[in-house]
Amino acid sequence: MAAYATYPSLKGRSVLVTGGGSGIGAAIVAAFAEQGSRVAFIDFDRDASEATVAEIEGRGFVKPLFLEADLRDIEALRGAVRQAAETNGPITALINNAARDDRHRLEDVTPEYWDDRQAMNIRHQFFAAQAVYPMMKEAGGGSIVNMGSVSWMVGQGGMPGYTTAKSAVMGLTRGLARDMGPDNVRVNSVAPGWIMTRRQIDMWLNEESEKELMQRQCLKRKLQPDEIARVVLFFASDDSGCMTNQTYVADGGWV
Repeated sequence: MAAYATYPSLKGRSVLVTGGGSGIGAAIVAAFAEQGSRVAFIDFDRDASEATVAEIEGRGFVKPLFLEADLRDIEALRGAVRQAAETNGPITALINNAARDDRHRLEDVTPEYWDDRQAMNIRHQFFAAQAVYPMMKEAGGGSIVNMGSVSWMVGQGGMPGYTTAKSAVMGLTRGLARDMGPDNVRVNSVAPGWIMTRRQIDMWLNEESEKELMQRQCLKRKLQPDEIARVVLFFASDDSGCMTNQTYVADGGWV
């Protein structure tokens, strides 16, 4: 059995994860729970989220706090942030993970749909960071990890609203890192490749797409959500204390 790093600086830390009910987000919530962090997560899928909580608690870890909210509703997001801090203490690690990579043809995109894609994939990252920043400043520092994607780096088509939003994660990260750095708040982003979540397997993985992936990746195997979670742990921990304003590509060598 493989053994992975333990980060003492994460034990007891108040951590907030957006979109933590399933997929990469659920793996991130579980990884922080294993480190002994006090974890809260926001999601709008109650069934998936409750299953994630039960699975983590069943493994003997501290029960994560599930907060139901639609992150497109900024007031609901702010309320969830306040509730997480009231329950677990001031938040000093934020993982901006929530996103949806729904496919859409450019001919079908309306202004309303475009705005919804930005609200789903990038807008909440800024407002979550804005909400936790005063807590991190008062605590003497913190870490924000924004989840990006390599989809725009490889020029993937079929979802221009999503790839536009994900490319903006890098710009948001660099701007926030500059503004928050004087208060010892670090801001980095992680750009995963094609990670084999249940959603990806059910909706888009087939013989043809898997063959193309294996041709383009340096690593000739499918990447798993736990692997991304371990990268996130490092950037949230004090072990990466000198690192900010960076985007780390975790894609098996696809880009």
